[in-house]
Amino acid sequence: MKDVIIACDFANAEAVYSFLDIFTEEKPFVKIGMELFFAEGPAVVRELKKRGHKIFLDLKLHDIPNTVRKAMEVLSRMDIDMCTLHVAGTYDMMEAALEGLTRPDGTRPLLVGVTQLTSTSEEHMHNDLLISGKMSDVVVHYAENAHRAGLDGVVCSPLEANAVKAKCGQNFLTVTPGIRFADSIVGDQVRYATPAQAQVLGSNLIVVGRPIINAEDPVAAYRRCRREFLNEE
Repeated sequence: MKDVIIACDFANAEAVYSFLDIFTEEKPFVKIGMELFFAEGPAVVRELKKRGHKIFLDLKLHDIPNTVRKAMEVLSRMDIDMCTLHVAGTYDMMEAALEGLTRPDGTRPLLVGVTQLTSTSEEHMHNDLLISGKMSDVVVHYAENAHRAGLDGVVCSPLEANAVKAKCGQNFLTVTPGIRFADSIVGDQVRYATPAQAQVLGSNLIVVGRPIINAEDPVAAYRRCRREFLNEE
């Protein structure tokens, strides 16, 4: 499974619809994050699905197991393709999340666990979170816990993708934000890679926001991203 996901980090539905209307030949896989979902709720999911887009609902749930299970039961009734939680919520929370997300007929969206945010440096992890060890070791450990709990994959930086696959298997998904073109502004990303580097490093799905949505020509930027990551002509 390989694809480019556009992070539609817009403040309202009108903005995201206007943005996606410029894609007349493609129906990109899109990420709906907290800003847009908190502003518009499930209606924006329904409309984007109606328009033919795959939906990655990135709400990063992190709470006690019972609360997360009930929240996932709600998400299971929405036509989404993938959603997230924080692996730091522990094995019990991840197990409860899967229970809640699984529909009566046994189907469910993909569930991936956030390991360490791509804006988090190893120094931040040590000093702010009091988590010792190397970043790559911590991310792989989180990935192992997610794999053991039955999740479909993890969100990590491209820099850890190969190590995650080496430990959890090639079928375990690596969803990697922190993607920047070689000539892009890095911004708040600390652990990042270009689309071509992410492909070599073992990413399955790359999540690209500002390099596409802030581009002078977003469609051209999206196509460039696909060429570099998927080797498309």
